[in-house]
Amino acid sequence: MLEFRTRPTSVAGPVGPLTIDDLPSSTAGYWVARRKAELLAAIDGGLIGLADDCARYRLSGEELESWRRTIDRAGIAGLRMTKAPRPRHQTVG
Repeated sequence: MLEFRTRPTSVAGPVGPLTIDDLPSSTAGYWVARRKAELLAAIDGGLIGLADDCARYRLSGEELESWRRTIDRAGIAGLRMTKAPRPRHQTVG
């Protein structure tokens, strides 16, 4: 027997309730930390499926998992980091 599940109309987002209309446009080019966190919350809450999300935003599962690891480790602020900081070289004077 097939079981049909309905998607919720809203889920808890990082800064309040989140609906499908609150998600970024599929043409969003630059991913700010808040948008990344909203997308992960939408997936976790069942608002959008992982396969739908990857197709809609042209993201890989690996990229989303990277965001998830970062948010688990450093919170939303950690999603702001785009590159690992370069070590500073000390000069001996």
